[in-house]
Amino acid sequence: MFSSVYIEEAVRDSARVRSILQRIPEVPRIAIQQYGEVFNRAKQNFRLQKQQPALILAHKSGRRVLPTPEGYGFESGSAGKGFYFSHMLNCVYDCRYCFLQGMFRSANYVLFVNYEDFEQDIEATIAHAPAGSVFYSGYDCDSLALEPVSAFCESFLPCFQRHPEHFLEIRTKSTQIRFLLEREPLANCVIAMSFSPQVQSEQWEHKVPSIAKRLDALVRLQNAGWPVALRFEPVIAQTNTLSLYKELFELVFSQLDRRRIHSASLGEFRLPVDYYKKIVKLYPEEPLLARETQLDDGMVSLAHEQESLLQDLETMLLAYIEPESYYRCA
Repeated sequence: MFSSVYIEEAVRDSARVRSILQRIPEVPRIAIQQYGEVFNRAKQNFRLQKQQPALILAHKSGRRVLPTPEGYGFESGSAGKGFYFSHMLNCVYDCRYCFLQGMFRSANYVLFVNYEDFEQDIEATIAHAPAGSVFYSGYDCDSLALEPVSAFCESFLPCFQRHPEHFLEIRTKSTQIRFLLEREPLANCVIAMSFSPQVQSEQWEHKVPSIAKRLDALVRLQNAGWPVALRFEPVIAQTNTLSLYKELFELVFSQLDRRRIHSASLGEFRLPVDYYKKIVKLYPEEPLLARETQLDDGMVSLAHEQESLLQDLETMLLAYIEPESYYRCA
């Protein structure tokens, strides 16, 4: 799974690090002083590293809970606020459109193991946040994908169990749901699965579980009582986009109980211009990145009648769900 494990001196003797190392005893271990000396060093090849990434166990200092960008999530239609926290940097999957490739120099995974500090900061934020606020995990990673190693859910769910007036969204493409199925569901913990049409998923979502496997995971979670949500992001236009999404929607809603879907969203393909340029350098042969683009306020998007497309997809999606369950991700 990992080429090696780098361990910060500050966390070397922590119980969580010892537990993680017991789960991967065969992986070579390397002691370091600070994760940045590995993760942030210059002249790394993200594309090459992605083939065999390392795991870095580190301590997260500074601000651990941050406000989400405006329009990011489902709290937009309520009095609540949005926050995110990143206990991990980078993703085990290799989606060609992913902004993380442009954000980070390294493809290695950083796992911040001082969960208790994160939980204290979440508690402190909750103390001043209005009811209905949402905390997003999975902004800089896929929280579930490394669950067998990280024990993320086991550690963080009790915090939100104590605060039923606030929400945790775990956004994922992973089918690592065993721990969730083994415990009582939480009404305020939403498992939000991301989907793209089959053709696009096969073309751009490398290493991601198939749509069938992800959908099966959602069905099992829903049947067990967990709130589930659908994230149809990013929408990438092509000549037959509407027919591709029609097929996807029919498949998804034929298996899930639409009356018990927490929320659904659509969002277009958008990247900060600097991230986009870095990704183009990584994958100069990628047709997706060779398409005509447009620049608006420092953000790159594909040149297309995107607004009319999103409106058509919204109309199609709202045939399956109630309007109050839908939002567009800005």
